Amino acid sequence: MGAEAEVYAIAERVRQCPGVVGLSGGLFGTVATYLPGGRLMGVSANDRTVEISIVATPDRPLPETAAELRRVLASLAGERKVNVRIADIVEDIVEEV
Repeated sequence: MGAEAEVYAIAERVRQCPGVVGLSGGLFGTVATYLPGGRLMGVSANDRTVEISIVATPDRPLPETAAELRRVLASLAGERKVNVRIADIVEDIVEEV
């Protein structure tokens, strides 16, 4: 799997995790992957670590959400450490019409 496909696969798994509203670049947008034509906010991966930054809901304990993310990313991360940042917590999710 190429680097671009890998970060998109990571982002997709993160977005599907219960307790995750979405990805975030963090306070200064430092958690991102630069790709041709733009950047993917909320995911950064190198040969040692996978860094993700999320917006979470308070529906489940944050340590549970982080542990779940590490579990679902294990097959993509391999031997790399998975760091989870909680950039924000959103209580009310507004549905777009």
